[in-house]
Amino acid sequence: MAEFRFESVDKHFGSTRAVTKLSLDVADGEFVVLLGPTGAGKTTTLRLLAGLERADAGYIFIGGVDVTREPPATRDVTFVFQQYSLYPHLSVFDNLAFPLRSPARRWDEARIDAKVHEVATLLHIEDKLANRATQLSGGQMQRVAIGRALVREPRIALMDEPLSSLDAKLRAELRVELKRIQRELGTTVLYVTHDQTEAMTLATRIGVLERGRLVQIGTPRDIYERPHNTYVATRLGSPSINLLPRALLPALRVPEGTTTIGARTEHLRVRPAANGAGIGRVRWIEHLGDANHLHLRVGPAGAEADVVSLGAPGMPLAVGEEVDVDFVAPLFFDAAGQRVAP
Repeated sequence: MAEFRFESVDKHFGSTRAVTKLSLDVADGEFVVLLGPTGAGKTTTLRLLAGLERADAGYIFIGGVDVTREPPATRDVTFVFQQYSLYPHLSVFDNLAFPLRSPARRWDEARIDAKVHEVATLLHIEDKLANRATQLSGGQMQRVAIGRALVREPRIALMDEPLSSLDAKLRAELRVELKRIQRELGTTVLYVTHDQTEAMTLATRIGVLERGRLVQIGTPRDIYERPHNTYVATRLGSPSINLLPRALLPALRVPEGTTTIGARTEHLRVRPAANGAGIGRVRWIEHLGDANHLHLRVGPAGAEADVVSLGAPGMPLAVGEEVDVDFVAPLFFDAAGQRVAP
């Protein structure tokens, strides 16, 4: 396995700045997730590390060696794509064995057999080795694609939204499996997604990209609790963080320079209003089984704002009821959207 590093890397496509001044250090064995919307530069970053794109400026190091101008074949990285990209006419065994039979490796068949069975067992597809790829479910095909990438023990595994084409149940299952496999193998992984749940559950660190710039990197908890700005704050959390103008909550103590108050759903405490005169009103309630999402409208008439809070299933509230709302551990942002320290 290997660490890698970007140093002030730029990549432009004509007038479009895909990646700008990207500097990123990833340690051996880390699972780093790049998070951002379409067009943020996530896939371009993967392609730069793989050597499929050449940087216009800056340097890329793998294992301490400058590979900025090196071809893809010399970098010993592997790619897992959104689509499975399997050989449909080959069995699962032969799909997994394919990288090991390349002229660059020339493993003997006994060694290939042992390695394929080891990886198949790790992926829980050992009973599918004789099947054609076309005889598998979507989740099984993606396991084969991941296994084919890992079977040759690459220095770095690059993953471009590999779970996004699966249904919600399969995505949840494979998130757990992928993290388990990465921990057992100790593989260095750079993974890109726009899915915040994948980022939070898989990553040792999350890097948030905005228009090709890395605006913050840290542990999932750091990114969630201490976002640098409103853009980062809205990347994580479902429902999204509530962002309210300062003028809407004049009684709330805030640090100097605050223009926007951020409150995540779990940081709002909602209770029935005393005497029926609260600061908000229940618009509707989403019943989720283990919790409720309370959709509220708060603020004075003519200047209301909509917020979402997390409530207990048995909370005695009804649509249209007046409520009081307490803000616990809010975040504060200035006019430029940068976080203000409390």
